[in-house]
Amino acid sequence: MRHRNSGKRLGRNASHRGALFNNLVTALLTYGRIETTEAKAKELRRFADSTIAWGVSVHELLAKGDKMNQAERAKVLHARRMARRTVTTRGALERLFSEIAPAMATRPGGYTRVLKSRIRKGDAAPMALVEVIGLAPTPSAAPAE
Repeated sequence: MRHRNSGKRLGRNASHRGALFNNLVTALLTYGRIETTEAKAKELRRFADSTIAWGVSVHELLAKGDKMNQAERAKVLHARRMARRTVTTRGALERLFSEIAPAMATRPGGYTRVLKSRIRKGDAAPMALVEVIGLAPTPSAAPAE
């Protein structure tokens, strides 16, 4: 029975699954749009939305700049550290807090979109595009899986 066990296993153990989603979230934040299998894309939403929510939660504090007090600086540091648990590169983390969070500040949630794209040649896996809503993908898009 799978009572109280949320999420798909995707044929991986826990550490492999965690690394997979950390890398997918990092790629999504870096490129704005990635292509992966449908099952991975649907699970990726949970991780990506919660990571983006950390950036959005301190967006107004970051806009203050040097005028933050000690408690506000602590909140920003906490949000950065919590996002850093998922995001594996500094560039993606900086992009999250400088570009993505300000663009998502007015949204109440649902920061990502999953679009079914094609059937992969070779193993006939259904593929999907995952994109950050309202963010133009970077020109150097991530290679297809």
